[in-house]
Amino acid sequence: MKKSSTIFLQVVIVALGIVALFIMIRFPLTEGRAVNLDLFSIYSDPFIIYGYVVSIAFFIALYQAFKLLGYIGQNKVFSLGSVKTLRTIKYCAIILGISIVMAVLYIRMSHNTDDDPAGFIAIGILATFVSVVIATLAAVFERTLQSAVDIKSENDLTV
Repeated sequence: MKKSSTIFLQVVIVALGIVALFIMIRFPLTEGRAVNLDLFSIYSDPFIIYGYVVSIAFFIALYQAFKLLGYIGQNKVFSLGSVKTLRTIKYCAIILGISIVMAVLYIRMSHNTDDDPAGFIAIGILATFVSVVIATLAAVFERTLQSAVDIKSENDLTV
């Protein structure tokens, strides 16, 4: 892979992180029930705090993807570092998927009867599906890279 391609993808990952951070800061201010609240009340909402805590896994996965692209740019794809990076991405995707399912279940069980949680549930199902796909892909790539690293280390020992 060309160096310019990996740099472009790293820029995309940084931009994605900045946009996600902006949305996390701005969205609670525009939410319908937060219109008449002060800043402390908005950001002390347990569901907002839960979203911020869960987002740590998302940002760790973004950082690990950035790091993996760095390994690719340095031609160190077949190294233990890239295998560990993929493993971390897999665990972060699993944590995100479980956390989103828990949030969807909480909203489903505790929503107001006048409220319709269908939109949130649909977005939650979509986000969970994306997390499962990312975890599966990371697991497959991790296994493939691990076997390639094992073969490479065996060849280095015989030479």
